[in-house]
Amino acid sequence: MPQPNVIAPRSWIEPAKHYLTVLENPWYQNLVVLQDVISHRTTEFWTSRNARCLHLPITTGSISSPMGRGSDSTPVRVDLDGVPTYLADSMQFMLEFGCRLSPGGAYYLMPSFRGEPADRTHLCQFFHSEAEIVGGLDSVMGTVEEYLRHLAEGLLVHGRAAILDAAGTVDHLEELAGSAALPRITFDEAVARLRSSPEFVAEPEPGSRSLTRAGERELIEQFGGYVWVTHMDHLSVPFYQAFAPGDPGKALSADLLFGIGETVGSGERHTDAAELERALRLHEVPADHYQWYVTMKERHPLRTSGFGLGVERFLLWAMKHEDIRDLALLLRFNGQQILP
Repeated sequence: MPQPNVIAPRSWIEPAKHYLTVLENPWYQNLVVLQDVISHRTTEFWTSRNARCLHLPITTGSISSPMGRGSDSTPVRVDLDGVPTYLADSMQFMLEFGCRLSPGGAYYLMPSFRGEPADRTHLCQFFHSEAEIVGGLDSVMGTVEEYLRHLAEGLLVHGRAAILDAAGTVDHLEELAGSAALPRITFDEAVARLRSSPEFVAEPEPGSRSLTRAGERELIEQFGGYVWVTHMDHLSVPFYQAFAPGDPGKALSADLLFGIGETVGSGERHTDAAELERALRLHEVPADHYQWYVTMKERHPLRTSGFGLGVERFLLWAMKHEDIRDLALLLRFNGQQILP
């Protein structure tokens, strides 16, 4: 079994001293190298496809995981000169907007904010590599796979020493870089494989099933490291995912499971404004903050699909590590003031 040369210092346990450890421990010197590779390779990938990088605000009145049915996160509300607003949990809506300005697609690499406390698999503030392209679900899933191969190749060339320090091997990067199409199963097929076990499949309400973290890990094990799970129950995903043709109870969505679990989330969006309004009603989301989104679909209809990659989750897999809190260069925990 390959052994790492550098061990994560777990300095997040003492947030006030974390910045000193960052300056003194080679774990974080390596992390800086890997973050830089991800940034450069992301720009290379999208530039080669004529996609445009958008400079977007981090505040929004149109959160993409509102507190409605299918929401999987808590938004972060802030007061900005007396006006309540939110820190962006995703700027996917803005990327859809950008697709109407850039036929080659739109992307960004920027922070996202979540209201849940940090744990082994979640950060309160993390880096999001998100993109939106013209086309359907199959197109974006293929694009995700090409992007991940491009990242893996970049880490092999420009981050090999840092990966070897952390993981003791680069075999997993070589496997991904040279991989063919990754396996795909539907959510219903996944549930059948998992025998609907409550350990693996949660169902908070009828028609709103989702995989538990244990269920994701079980599927990853069954498929040897990677598997797409597609066509989730619509009530278990956010309202903006398109209804599956012929089965409105299902969504045109797909999660790529590897590493600690879901590392990429993707989906096709509603093209038709009427379908979007139906989804808002179904998910019991007040439409007032999304009327601009409905109007955009009415006046500028376009079939698009997009995805979000959690950068720290990808690097967690690349470094063969277990705790995502060790991948924060500067700590940010909700409810704590941490300097610098």
